[in-house]
Amino acid sequence: MVFNRRQFIQATSAAAFSAPAIVRGQNLNSRVQLAGIGCEGKGWSDISEMASHEASQFVGFCDVDLSRTEKVRKLSPDAPVVQDYRDLLADLGDRVDAVTVSTPDHMHALIGLDAMRRGKHVYCQKPLTHNVWEARQMTLQAKKSNVITRLGNQIHSHEYYRTAVRFIQSGAIGKVKQVHSWCAATGHGKSFHLDRPKNPVVEPKTLDWDRWIGVAAMRPYGDWKVYHPWGWRDWQDFGNGALGDFGCHILDPVFTALEIRQAPKSFVADHSGMNDEVWPAQTTVRYRFPGTKWTEAEELEITWYDGGRLPSIGGTHLPANESLPRSGSLFVGQNGSVVLPHVGQLKTYPDTKVEIVSGENHYHGWIDGILSGKQPSDGFEYGGPLTEAVLLGNIAVRYRGETLEWNSEAMKIENHPEANRWLRREYRDGWEIPAV
Repeated sequence: MVFNRRQFIQATSAAAFSAPAIVRGQNLNSRVQLAGIGCEGKGWSDISEMASHEASQFVGFCDVDLSRTEKVRKLSPDAPVVQDYRDLLADLGDRVDAVTVSTPDHMHALIGLDAMRRGKHVYCQKPLTHNVWEARQMTLQAKKSNVITRLGNQIHSHEYYRTAVRFIQSGAIGKVKQVHSWCAATGHGKSFHLDRPKNPVVEPKTLDWDRWIGVAAMRPYGDWKVYHPWGWRDWQDFGNGALGDFGCHILDPVFTALEIRQAPKSFVADHSGMNDEVWPAQTTVRYRFPGTKWTEAEELEITWYDGGRLPSIGGTHLPANESLPRSGSLFVGQNGSVVLPHVGQLKTYPDTKVEIVSGENHYHGWIDGILSGKQPSDGFEYGGPLTEAVLLGNIAVRYRGETLEWNSEAMKIENHPEANRWLRREYRDGWEIPAV
């Protein structure tokens, strides 16, 4: 039988990594070959971190804006650089084992699904997708293709979050009664636009605007502060506001520590006002999840706040004059409370000795997973449902004050048929996403 590179790596990596180090070094004479899709900003962060793994090599890059490819050209001078990811995957074929997807939210699913259907391992930025239906498809395709996946919520592997998970699961604060999570960012806090610009400008020659728009409905280019490369998260067509940006980060240790594996049963939102273009400046979403072995009751309330909104500390173990960090989570237990800042060491109430858990390299963990055949802890089977929960909150935002009842198995909002229209989008002709 003749093996291509990927089949060779899959067939030999598990055996190689169970052998002594010196044997591993002799067997792994071929690196994991990567393609980077989205090359600047978070894309460059992802690519440069992956490239620092001794067993990785970037063999191709894609960015719709060629002005944002200078760094990757220096990183791998011989690697082709294109503007359409489809050309990259088609031209490189089996020379690519895995891809990083670091584009705006609205393009994650199209690219990620296409890559997995071709047998590529995928590292995708958070939120995993732009809508709930896409998240479900990504979860299903990852399982079907049997590839190694990882969500780009890198704080999942950080010392701070790993320590908090261990501490909460130690039982030090007892069973958890409720959770509050928040971030300081606002829903339209980057572009500061409320509506589309009245005088759109011509896009730069380096930018392929049609490919940037991709699955979304066409609209004129604005300028660098409106959509590309800076303000896209504010716009409902492209991003998911503060909840989409930070929810998969800040809610991650909540889901991990409490082992939340089931979807929310219901959710209701309040906000400061919105239109049909951008996300609200301030939002509150109250979710009700099935309880787990780590929670006090059969149901658990998790409340999300953004735009500077903060939970009350009344009824917690915090002193009345205690201040909260700008972003983070508050776990209220039977015997104590924990405040976990976003990318900060936890604080315990009452003050308790905390055993620090060392962090791991989130990016290298994905490469190691590809080489060993072992799925990291936050692959798409975890990141998909986490993303679904986050994005369901943004559906609640559209129906302020109305409690929406969720049937995850049927993927349906039971008590509000009209709201189901937001579970997926209308795709532009030629950019449709087929169901798995």
